[in-house]
Amino acid sequence: MKWDVLLKKTIFAVADNAAMQRFFDKYGMQIGVQRFVAAESLEKTVAAVKSLNAQGLEVTLDYLGESVTDREAALEAVDMILQTYDAIRDHGLNANVSVKLTQLGLRIDQTFCAANMDRIASCARNKGNFVRIDMEDSTATSQTLAIYKSLLNRFGSRHVGIVIQSCLKRSMADMRELGRFGANVRVVKGAYQEPPDVAYKDKKDVDANYIKLVKHHLAGGCYAAIATHDQAIIGRLKTYITERSIAEDQFEFQMLYGIASQLQKQLVQEGFRVRVYTPFGSRWYPYFTRRIAERPANLWFVLKNLLRR
Repeated sequence: MKWDVLLKKTIFAVADNAAMQRFFDKYGMQIGVQRFVAAESLEKTVAAVKSLNAQGLEVTLDYLGESVTDREAALEAVDMILQTYDAIRDHGLNANVSVKLTQLGLRIDQTFCAANMDRIASCARNKGNFVRIDMEDSTATSQTLAIYKSLLNRFGSRHVGIVIQSCLKRSMADMRELGRFGANVRVVKGAYQEPPDVAYKDKKDVDANYIKLVKHHLAGGCYAAIATHDQAIIGRLKTYITERSIAEDQFEFQMLYGIASQLQKQLVQEGFRVRVYTPFGSRWYPYFTRRIAERPANLWFVLKNLLRR
């Protein structure tokens, strides 16, 4: 087993420890979480989005939360997401919204979740905005795609989008099907711990599949959100875009809040459209754990802040 895979498994194992979760619930925002999460309140998040917009950066807002098992909690999440669209409109923000279906009740009942997602997509359309459905672990992939396709038929790719993960072996087949519908797709590597029968474990395989997925989608004339901080991949795709004369309104680069900020600004200066995935809310622990697991440098950042306490 390669060291990076072992480290990722170790981080997830430690993160599941109840004592560790209690510690981060108490001290997390003081020792590093604030780098990756804009704020716990929507009001303070608005200020963060304004700052990003002022730098020429667009935003997608993610109200944190996942794996909800209570209907009331799912409905609370829907209400907050609808409030987020109001805040975008009221403050004139250059932003849209990303959502996770397990936060909206996918683990409870797919029909219930689909109804919640319908409310959100309707709001996005009515406000002239957009919602992207995040992809979660592989156990939710088929259900997520089913709900997305039903929404795509009604709202169109102008108002709803989806995510595909290059670590999953099924993703090229999914991308081919999505291409036939003209879907707006964000391509990510994937940050969930997956079994080897469904996911590539070698980084070079994940990276190679990433490039293939983006090229395939762009070649089909579809919109691709290129979500990566990997400068080698970005460089190869910039070359492909130039060589194929891909229109500037057919793609954007996306990166995470608090990561590779200089690269974000550099791409904006080069004339590219860049969107920052900006999470907010108090249920940040699972998101934060994945950021640590996918990039060890983030762990050292947190440890340094911990030692300063």
